[in-house]
Amino acid sequence: MTLETRSLAKSHGGVQGVYTHESVVCGVPMTFAVFVPPHEAGAKLPVLWFLSGLTCTHANVMDKGEYRRVAAELGLIIVCPDTSPRGQGVADAPDNWKLGCGAGFYVDATEAPWSAHYKMKSYIADELPRVIAENFPADMTRQSITGHSMGGHGALTLALRHPGKFKSVSAFAPIANPMTADWSRPALEAYLGTDEKTLRAHDAVALIEDGARVPELLIDQGTADRFLNDGLRPWLLESACKQANIPLTLRMQEGYDHSYHFISTFMEDHLRWHVARLSPASSRT
Repeated sequence: MTLETRSLAKSHGGVQGVYTHESVVCGVPMTFAVFVPPHEAGAKLPVLWFLSGLTCTHANVMDKGEYRRVAAELGLIIVCPDTSPRGQGVADAPDNWKLGCGAGFYVDATEAPWSAHYKMKSYIADELPRVIAENFPADMTRQSITGHSMGGHGALTLALRHPGKFKSVSAFAPIANPMTADWSRPALEAYLGTDEKTLRAHDAVALIEDGARVPELLIDQGTADRFLNDGLRPWLLESACKQANIPLTLRMQEGYDHSYHFISTFMEDHLRWHVARLSPASSRT
C-alpha cells in the first residue's frame, strides 16, 4: 500500500512522521502520525495506538501529548490515527461538534449518509494495522491501545470486541457508557440507528455486561473535567468491571481537567504500564 510522507522530524533519536494513504475502508485519503523510536536495524518494536477525542486529528496528541521522550526510551512505536474521514464528499455536520468530521466515535456507521465513509472501527482494527505492518518496523503480535475521551471509548470498545488483539488497554477520561449519555447517544443513533443490541456493541459498559472481557484496565480521570458528570461517568465502568471481576485501576486525579495538560501529565505512566504488558516475558494475555 502506497504511503505519501507528509512530514518527518527527528525527535529523541527517533523519527516523528505524518503520512497519508488511500483508505479502501473509508473511501477517502486518511492521514495518521507514527513515531518510530531509535532501534537496531532489523528490530521489530511493540506498538501503542493512541485514539484521539472529539474534534481532534492526529496532530493534537502528536503536538501536545509529550510521548516521544519516553517512547524513545522504551522502544515503543506510537500510532496516532485521525478520528474520522475528512474531505470532499464526506458527510459532515458543521454546526454540531458531536457529529461528523472529527467525531467518528470509532464505529462502522450503518445509517445514511454516514455509512458511505464512516468506517473507523474497521479502519483501526483491520486496515491501518496492515499499513503499519507493511511500512514500519512493528511487531504486530505486541500491540496495545489507549485513547482520550471519545478515543478512550474507542480504545475500550475495540479491545473488548477484539479479545487478544491488544495486549493491554487504558484510557484518559473515556466516555464509559455512551448509549446512556444524553450528549453521545444522538451521535451513536445517527451512525448506527436505534436498535439497542447494535448500540450495546459500541458501548464499553454494555459490552462488559454482555460478557466481553479484557485482562485489566487503567483509567485516569480528572476531577475538574467539565464532562465528568454528564458524559464520562467512570463510576459506571467501575461498577461493570466489579461485577465482571475485571481488575480496574481508576485514578481520580484531583484538579485536572479534560485537556492535554491532563493527558500529557499522565502519558508517561500509561506508556510504562503498557510496555510492562507488551514485554515478551510478560505472562499477561
